[in-house]
Amino acid sequence: MPSSLPLSPFLLFFFFLASPTDAFFSSLLAATGDAPRFAEAPHFRNGVRCPSISAGAGRAAACDPSHVHIAMTLDAQYLRGSVAAVHSILKHSSCPDTLFFHFFAPAGGRVGGDDLSRLLGSTVRSVFPALRFEVYPFRAELVSGLISSSVRVALQNPLNYVRAYLADLIDSCVQRVVYLDSDVIVVDDIRRLWDDAAARLDSAAAVVAAPEYCHANFTRYFAPTFWAEGGAQAFAGRRHRPCYFNTGVMVMDLRRWRAGGYRRRIERWMEVQRERRIYELGSLPPFLLVFAGEVEGLEHRWNQHGLGGDNLTGECRRLHPGPVSLMHWSGKGKPWDRLDAGNPCPVDQLWKPYDLYVRPSSGASSIATT
Repeated sequence: MPSSLPLSPFLLFFFFLASPTDAFFSSLLAATGDAPRFAEAPHFRNGVRCPSISAGAGRAAACDPSHVHIAMTLDAQYLRGSVAAVHSILKHSSCPDTLFFHFFAPAGGRVGGDDLSRLLGSTVRSVFPALRFEVYPFRAELVSGLISSSVRVALQNPLNYVRAYLADLIDSCVQRVVYLDSDVIVVDDIRRLWDDAAARLDSAAAVVAAPEYCHANFTRYFAPTFWAEGGAQAFAGRRHRPCYFNTGVMVMDLRRWRAGGYRRRIERWMEVQRERRIYELGSLPPFLLVFAGEVEGLEHRWNQHGLGGDNLTGECRRLHPGPVSLMHWSGKGKPWDRLDAGNPCPVDQLWKPYDLYVRPSSGASSIATT
């Protein structure tokens, strides 16, 4: 049975804004005997046909061209989801040693004199000892002045906007990255997504590849006044019909992103939103304004989204018809919250096997591990 490890940062982040003093955190650290814990994940090994990888660390490892690069956020509220997501990716990968994770954590937090982002990274290392990754402290001030109120408070978290800054923060040697939200489970080899997206991006010289949903009512993602004031002109000249896509699963060509100045394009729409409200959601609409009609479409199997219900009630939903490679609990309802409340949706049972959370009362993890 893998050992279980204390996870004080899981709780500490909730108290960060309320009481940022070292004394407060020191006393809290001393009282975390019953803090949430994670079990150490099994070690998954490469198959026989995997490419050779660099034995180095740091930049040398990150720049290895054989790696599949994956970007995610780390914070206390969603850390349980992030750990489950990484677990699922490793479990279904044919070459797990070729995966390199780029984690983005809140910058500036101090816990007992230590850096919060470093502690979150240490937690990941404890759960996944062999994982190749780097943790990047993300400074909220980069985006906080551009964030407007949203239909759900969680969508106002500065980390929700990290996806627009990946090309600025990740080493320039990394040419492409898979961005994933923390509330996903991957049940297929992520290299299949990586390779398919790479071929599509290169053939079209595109910046973003993602599943598109052209049956969705695209107009509802923006305020009526936006359309009344000629908002359709924002999408004039696009290569394709503008369609909704979910930004929680994207493959991004960082070379073209940097060359095209796309971070600044997104920021300009956020500035417009601050001047005159043109949408109600968080980081999604600016991406739609910049990329809808320019996205290279991927199979829907790579984002079975909406499993968390809508942004207000989080009601239960079923999987969409068709094959499934990635399940995404976008929306208000998160599987760990519903499971802990004793009122899970049927689809939440598909998330549970990847949960490495250890319940303090039982001293055993919520899954069977070997």
